[in-house]
Formats: sequence, C-alpha cells, structure tokens
Amino acid sequence: MRSPRYFIGLCLILLGIGVATPSAFAGESIRPNILFLFADDQRADTIQALGNTIIQTPNLDRLVRRGVSFNRAYMQGAMQGATCVPSRAMLLSGRSLFRIDEALMRDETWPAAFARAGYTTFMTGKWHNGAASVSKSFQIARSVFAGGMANPFEARLSDLTDGKLGPARVAGKHACEIFADEAIRFLNEHTNHSGTPFFAYVPFDAPHDPHIVPEAFPIRHDPALIPVPPNFLPQHPWDNGEMIVRDEVLLPWPRTPAQVQAQLAEYYRYISYLDSQIGRVLDALEASPFAANTIVVFSADSGVARGSHGLIGKQNLYEHSIRVPLVIGGPGIPANRRTDAMCYLFDVLPTLGHLGGVRPPATSEGIDLGATLRNPAKPARRQLMFAYRNVQRAVRDGRWKLIRYPEVGRTQLFDLQVDPQETHNLAGNPMFAARVTRMTGTLGRLQKEFADAAPLTVHSSKSGNWTPPDPPK
Repeated sequence: MRSPRYFIGLCLILLGIGVATPSAFAGESIRPNILFLFADDQRADTIQALGNTIIQTPNLDRLVRRGVSFNRAYMQGAMQGATCVPSRAMLLSGRSLFRIDEALMRDETWPAAFARAGYTTFMTGKWHNGAASVSKSFQIARSVFAGGMANPFEARLSDLTDGKLGPARVAGKHACEIFADEAIRFLNEHTNHSGTPFFAYVPFDAPHDPHIVPEAFPIRHDPALIPVPPNFLPQHPWDNGEMIVRDEVLLPWPRTPAQVQAQLAEYYRYISYLDSQIGRVLDALEASPFAANTIVVFSADSGVARGSHGLIGKQNLYEHSIRVPLVIGGPGIPANRRTDAMCYLFDVLPTLGHLGGVRPPATSEGIDLGATLRNPAKPARRQLMFAYRNVQRAVRDGRWKLIRYPEVGRTQLFDLQVDPQETHNLAGNPMFAARVTRMTGTLGRLQKEFADAAPLTVHSSKSGNWTPPDPPK
C-alpha cells in the first residue's frame, strides 16, 4: 500500500505545485521514472499534431498535447552509412560525434549512470551498438534485436542472461509488437518494486525499411493522394559524396513522383503501425501506479529523405535527414507547447538525468535543457554543427544554414526562416557573400570545438558531375 506521503506528492504533481526532482519534497527523494520511446528513421514532419495532415498518429498526438515538442532537435551526423549506429551511441553516452565509442564499451553510458543512482534500468528493442555493451548499460534487457535491419517478422531476438545476450530466437510476430509487449510486461512487473524509479528505453526498429506491416492493420494510404515533398527532385543536382549507398538504390534514377508517392504510402502506414504499438505502451503506463510520476520521451535516431532533394536515405545533412522529432512530457513540464530551442539528441539524457538527480558520466558532453522545458521560449544551443563522413559539413543558427561539400567545392546557404525546405541556394548570390564567410568561420570554430579535423577545402576537388549507374539487367 502507498504511504500518505506518496499521495500528497502525487496531488502536488497533478496540481502543478511540485516538480518531480530530488528537491521537490523536503526530506524525501521523489524522482521521476523515465519511459524513452525511440523510432528508427522517422522524419520530424511525420506527426499529425505537428502539422502533417496526411498521416494518422493519434498516440504520438496525445504525447504532443501533453508535453513540449522541439522543432529544432537534431542528430549530429555520422561517419558511416549506417547513421543509426553513431546516433544511438551519441544519445546513450551523451558524447558528440567525433568523441563517441560506437560500441559503447569505453565510457560509462547514461543508462549505467541511472543504475548507479538507484534506478532500475530496462531495455527492449533494437540495439545496433554491439551485443557486448548491452549489459554495460542495462540491468534488464529482453527481446533485443542486435542488428541493423530485418524483416520484422523474422528478426532474431535475445534476452540478457548472466551478463550477456543469450541465444537468438526468431520473432514469430512483428518485432514492434514484441517490443511493446516487453515494455508492458516490465511496467506490470515493476509494480512490485515501485519504491525504485525506473529508466525504460524502448528503441523500436520502425519505420526503417523494409516497410512491413501486418496485413490486417487497417490504416492504408492511396499513393495518388499523398503529395510529393515540396523539395522533391528526380535526382540530386551533383555528387554529394554518397550517391549510391544502400539507401539510395532503393529507387532507380530519375526518381518519379509516382515511385516516391508509393514509398511514402508504405512509410506513413508503418509509422501509423508504430504509433499503435506506442499507444499500447502508453495505455499500460496510464493504468499503472507510475502514470503521474513518469516522464515520457519520444524521438528518433534520424530522419530520412524519401524523395526530398532527389535522395532516398539519410546520408546527407538536409533538414529532412538530420532533424528528428523530440517530445518530452511529464510532471512539471508544460503541456501542448512547442519550442524553437536548438539541441542535439545527446542533450536529452543529460536533461533527464538532471531531473532524476543522476550524476553525469564523466565523459558526457550534452547540455541540460531543463530551462527550456520549464519555459519553452528559452533558447538552448546558439549554433549546431553537423557532419557526414568527410564529404559533407554543415552549420546552422537560429535562421541560417550553410552546407559545405569539400570534395566537390560546393556550398549551399539557406534562409530557413523563409525557405525551410532548402530549395533556394543563396551561396552564389553576391549579396550573401559576407554571410557565407561568417558562417564558414563559425563552422570551422565548431569543428575545433568538437574535435573534427576534416578540411572544408581540398586541393584537388572533383567536378561534382554525376551520372547514375546503369540499372541492373
């Protein structure tokens, strides 16, 4: 049975008088639980409550209504085509791109820090950072997919046993459903340990391709009714340094509107299916004793092009590929608010750690976004720097964004305030020459700050002209 102090604290939280932090109640540590729901390759513009009128996401919509949505949250980039590996490593370690250990074996992670602080730590879902590191971060891990992509009905899943992942078994039903089942099971089991706060991390493998959804799932889209992206192109206008990576050969060149519409219809349906599984977890949380004292986070490891700028994948630094959804809701956090504060994914766990009174890992670099959560009008980072391999670098501030392609000597400058789709390159306009110079200087300064030694200009640049390979016979 709950103590009277618990119900007093619960009432204070519901009335908005208290914030669930270690200092919320004198003489007693009432720390929030954390439920972190994470998607794979979900663009930031794929939630109905945030403006997408085509997609159906009723459960993500209710999260939006209950919390703060970040319009300018980003993954920092990648030095390989499988961008989810570094993105997840940055998230879990709080380290920036050029300082991460992608295998998560070298440094203490944030989940391990939560455990050190007395939290029960749990995960189920996709783990793409090496099987050996699961036990370094989590006390409980079930139905773990230690891979990058698979048919979700055939994904091989393992449980953490005696400090390592045990034998893998074939999922048998859709992996997203299994991950939701495991999250619900954890919530039900944790009621027996309700004096201990929990950190539950549920990284789904959707909506990453292949876009496979149970046949009986009722939501379907007519491709002809889905508009192509406003920045659709049949082909990227030059060689960006990664033109034939796996993601880019999912559709032939030139991309056609009909092909992109068909792909988006599958993608949107998969997001709606993921939304339905998230809804099951949220329903279980609401029915549990933890409903009033749990911070719920939804985000994704990256976006993806899906026809924007003539690209299909996420191996680029356009907004559609590096900007991610980020919604945080819970006790003490304003409801149904949006913020333009800029942040990286690796700022999120430092923020949650501060709310839970968790001492940071010694190597964490992320900042605390608590001031923005309390007042969404508060800014966070002033500038952000991005990288993809050594072929693309970018920087943005509150309005302007510059992308540099060193190997082909190309530069793009976008005014995101009037051109959020990045369709009008101003870099060649003499009126903006000074801004290009200033932003290039800012990019160089941030490269030094983040230990990036790649040059922004090479001695023998390529022409940038590119011809698609012949289709397979």
